[in-house]
Amino acid sequence: MESLVQASPKNSPKTHHHGGHHQDQNCPTIITVHNNPSTQLSNKDKRSMPLLVINYLCLFIGSVSSSLLSKYYFIHKGSSIWVSTWVQCAGFPLLLPFVFTPYYLLNSTQRKPFSHFTPKILTLSIFIGLMLGLNNFLFSWGNSYLPVSTSSLLLSSQLVFNLILSVIIVKQKITFSNLNCVILLTISSVLLALGSSHDKPPGLTRGKYFLGFFSTIGAGLLFALYLPVMEKIYSKVYCYAMVIEMQLVMQVSATALATLGMALNGAFREMKVESMKVFDKGQSIYWVTVLCNVVTWQLCFMGTAGMVFLTSSLTGGICMTALMGMNVLGGVLVYGDEFGGVKVVSTLLCGWGFCSYAYGIYMNTKLGKEDDGDKDKEDTHQGMEMGVA
Repeated sequence: MESLVQASPKNSPKTHHHGGHHQDQNCPTIITVHNNPSTQLSNKDKRSMPLLVINYLCLFIGSVSSSLLSKYYFIHKGSSIWVSTWVQCAGFPLLLPFVFTPYYLLNSTQRKPFSHFTPKILTLSIFIGLMLGLNNFLFSWGNSYLPVSTSSLLLSSQLVFNLILSVIIVKQKITFSNLNCVILLTISSVLLALGSSHDKPPGLTRGKYFLGFFSTIGAGLLFALYLPVMEKIYSKVYCYAMVIEMQLVMQVSATALATLGMALNGAFREMKVESMKVFDKGQSIYWVTVLCNVVTWQLCFMGTAGMVFLTSSLTGGICMTALMGMNVLGGVLVYGDEFGGVKVVSTLLCGWGFCSYAYGIYMNTKLGKEDDGDKDKEDTHQGMEMGVA
């Protein structure tokens, strides 16, 4: 089982080890667990679980809400792909209070924001931010043409890329449970691709449909690369505060790219015209939609970053894929997307794959607990023998 909390490097600044934990007086305490398939959190380690739960809730709410809101924008005659791209990253100011408030207002930490940023981490954060900006554009392009249920299920194909890249970049071990999960989810995407080309909005040409189809696949591939790359970088990050700071830099870079694209394509002017004349729900609803999109996308990306830092890139990717079923259900319930036989089978395969992975984690945890118990008994027995001697 991948560690539930990402272990910090041994050379972390001002890090003190105490019985399997490390604590930095200048950072929030991060509980570490050995990266072993048979690891189980102890009662003390469960102090880290609230942070993990909070990040998954952010991912859950952000993923489902942002997908539905993006589709809402296009359904009601919003048409700018650049606007849809821009709102995915423009919410970076929402991260500023979490970066600066603990140090400057609450005095709850002695660590000054960005004080442990190296030139390498800053450069990588900017580069990955630009990569996310491209990913956002491809996602918006695909989402403008495809039903939300179809695009959500297509994005599950990123998992096979995620596993392959995780093996290459972070030396992820291939087990039966994660391989079975990836295979099932890949079959799910292939079935969808073969059987859902008829499921397209009225007036959409076949060419644009397949353009959206492959744009979504491209977005999934880029995001699959992003996850293990971030896990690799996070191995040098020793506290959650730095994760938020890196996320801020990445979102600023992605926003800069999206803003440049909007400026070159006249999207800011188009945004104003859309709000007043094009969007069929009125100007006020338009700006509420944009604002809510900005907030939910930040929840989604921050939740993703937290999941990768606290667990692993593969676990984060699988958790995201598990939410695809909720996105599909949301598209069916909110927008009346068709839910025929192919999508039923695809959704069932998604659920089957995730359950297979979860069962593999459960079994590894159970075996790890038994091994730890046997080891404790052996140590006790040896101690008794030494005492007798």
